[in-house]
Amino acid sequence: MCPDELSLLRLRVIADADPGALARVLERFQNLNVLPRSVTAELCTAGAFHVQVDIAGVAESTLTTIAAKLGEIPCIQNAYWHRV
Repeated sequence: MCPDELSLLRLRVIADADPGALARVLERFQNLNVLPRSVTAELCTAGAFHVQVDIAGVAESTLTTIAAKLGEIPCIQNAYWHRV
């Protein structure tokens, strides 16, 4: 196994309060047939929707691509990942 497969990575997304935002984030992982270790979503009082996805077994380059693609969606304000 390469080190990328052993790392726990966390994707963080800030989106508009859009009912489809969570589905749009999670469909990226469904398309790869990858099940996240955990998903947390919270609607803040300021109207922003925060999503956090912890994932293992995915290369950093793949998560970089996912974050970039999410950033192209109009309701997504910001998407980035980091190691946990």
